[in-house]
Amino acid sequence: MKISKTHSSTHSGLNRNYGITFFSILLISNLLFTGYLAAQEDLNVLIPERRNAGWLKYADAPNSLYNYLAEEAFRHIESNSLKNSTIATKDGWQKRQSEIKKTMWEILGPFEEKTPLNAIVTSTVHKDGYKVENLIYESLPGFYVTASLFIPDNLSKPAPAILFCSGHSTGAYRLQSYQLPLLNLVKKGFIVLAIDPVGQGERLQYYDPDAGKSLIGGSTHEHSYPAPQVSLTGRSVARYFAWDGIRGIDYLVSREEVDADRIGVHGLSGGGTQTAYISALDDRVRASAPSGYITSYKRLLESIGVQDGEQNLYHGLTKGIDHFEYIAVRAPKPTLLMATTRDFFSIQGTRETYRELKKVYEIFGKPDNIEITEGDHGHGYTKNIREAMYAFFQKHLSLPGSAAEEEVDFITAEELQKTSTGQLLTSKDCETIFSLNYREVLKMTDELERSRNNLSEHLAKIIPSAAHFSGYSKPSSTDESVFTGRYQRENSYVLKYFVKGEGDYVIPYLLFEPHQPNNKAIIYLHPSGKSAEASEEGEIEKFVNLGYTVLAPDLLGIGELGSGIFTGDAYIQNVSYNIWFTAMLIGRSITGIHASDINKLANILSTRHGIGEVYGIAHKELSPSLLHAAAFNPDISGLALIEPYSSYSSLVANEFYNPGFVHSIVPGALLGYDLPDLAAFLAPRNLLMVDITDEKGIIMDEMSIDRELLVVKRSYRNNNAQDKFIIRSGGLPEARFDMLLEWLE
Repeated sequence: MKISKTHSSTHSGLNRNYGITFFSILLISNLLFTGYLAAQEDLNVLIPERRNAGWLKYADAPNSLYNYLAEEAFRHIESNSLKNSTIATKDGWQKRQSEIKKTMWEILGPFEEKTPLNAIVTSTVHKDGYKVENLIYESLPGFYVTASLFIPDNLSKPAPAILFCSGHSTGAYRLQSYQLPLLNLVKKGFIVLAIDPVGQGERLQYYDPDAGKSLIGGSTHEHSYPAPQVSLTGRSVARYFAWDGIRGIDYLVSREEVDADRIGVHGLSGGGTQTAYISALDDRVRASAPSGYITSYKRLLESIGVQDGEQNLYHGLTKGIDHFEYIAVRAPKPTLLMATTRDFFSIQGTRETYRELKKVYEIFGKPDNIEITEGDHGHGYTKNIREAMYAFFQKHLSLPGSAAEEEVDFITAEELQKTSTGQLLTSKDCETIFSLNYREVLKMTDELERSRNNLSEHLAKIIPSAAHFSGYSKPSSTDESVFTGRYQRENSYVLKYFVKGEGDYVIPYLLFEPHQPNNKAIIYLHPSGKSAEASEEGEIEKFVNLGYTVLAPDLLGIGELGSGIFTGDAYIQNVSYNIWFTAMLIGRSITGIHASDINKLANILSTRHGIGEVYGIAHKELSPSLLHAAAFNPDISGLALIEPYSSYSSLVANEFYNPGFVHSIVPGALLGYDLPDLAAFLAPRNLLMVDITDEKGIIMDEMSIDRELLVVKRSYRNNNAQDKFIIRSGGLPEARFDMLLEWLE
């Protein structure tokens, strides 16, 4: 509008204002153009904001973490399959079975002894043709299992019994979909013991009485949330599921109505998982019918990915345990694989596993003892596979009769209630997975404290220990970076690169080069990615303006290598536990992989860019990755950790923790070290820790910090480097930057 007014003015007025107007427009244009360029800085390296300008080869970069873990898993799977294929004799398979069972118990973490069940029948319900005894037993002292025993009327002699395991659902066997097969088994003369799995029925681990539901979420979340805590002890949360069932069989065989030589186990979905474990580990299981679960890890990883906590064993694939092994270990005992053709557990994997199992059963001379039945359905039951299950148990547990399914009268949840309030946590003073695991943690942390008494010897041991448990792999130093573009700023250049990572993926990174470098560089790690502080007003630019070269990468699972499409059934507060389970299965950790890639980048700075000193800054949950990297790499001169959580032991010492920390957890770590041990090992290098937090991400008080980091202070004192270990409370970002400058200078 102003330009129009200028043009409508007099000729003399136009001449008089021309120079001012022209240069004003020119100035505005330059400012707008400069601003346009700044606004258009595309700091993506692989997948740009504009179409047709990226690297098509890396278009799937957001799935890099999953693809890398899966490819490594496939190598373990193939190696194990080749091992099994070489066994051609009964004697060879019996030796392999002993090996499988021993390995499974090592993974689960065996309990020292069977303690008294102290079973109590809390109520009895009489129905047409049978009665129900609602009961509670202790699979471990104070760890209660709620269950119901269904006993047919008019038993003249001990009868066969089925342990019934429910799948993922809050209601467990109270659901009509489970009652239908359960009550049909009872009608056909079987005694049935149905148990509530941990986190289901009356056994919620995180029950909120005010809300009347779990604080964590559904049953898969109840199972998965404690899994990382248990994994830090080198064990699997599956141990509690398997043990509950084994002790359930102990209860069954203690009953005079039960024939101890005719025991079967059945369950669907998560109940199929329990069935597989219990049947593999307990020799008393004569016949086993897992439904809607058995497939293969190969097909699982190719399709939906691994599922929740108890379905993934600690280092399971590295130790040769696949779905095949759960069944092969019990050959030639009768087993029925129940499957549906449209299940999310791949039917192709089920069929392939069945074919391989058939070979094993043939070697034992009992090919008919392994069976498969299929129904055209999604995840769940069909009538024909339920009837196949009835016939299977009738045959192999010697209870002949019709396998035809009958109509049943369903029982109400109130009739099946065992506890006074409907939940153990509000009815009894009882143990949980958390409390039981914490006792195990105390033993390990006590052992760490004893080891720390001889600090120099202790610190010498933790590096190989950390490398082992984290799955750290020394990075290649020969890979060349690929340059993809550059932006010029007032005092620096922003260069875009990628370089091959540890596996078949690349690490995109930004290199901020000052016009006047000081021969020092910072690797800058942020959980929001390389662009988090990369603007001209960001923290990175402040360092660059002072002469520091800064390298900011996207590590696996972050930024352009972001979360990808895989979330899984244990997606808790926007964190995929399932992808972390995938790493655990193959003896790796996301932290260990990050550490390797960080050290590759540090080497690039030193050897390709001639940097004299390399420092690292990490925010929040990336702090453990940087700690591990620096412990393995003496060329990293110093570390600054912003809002790091204090220790792995803090994550297991408290019931609730921040799920955002899960990807930084190293399974098994507490068997050999903790994060403060890595920090102690760094002495006398510069170490700054700002706003240290607890397991929930809340900034800790000074007394708690002193207690958690005592070993770090001792180590720096022993190295006469007390002034190089600095703990600060930062508050505002501006204050933190001043602390970082003080640390660097």
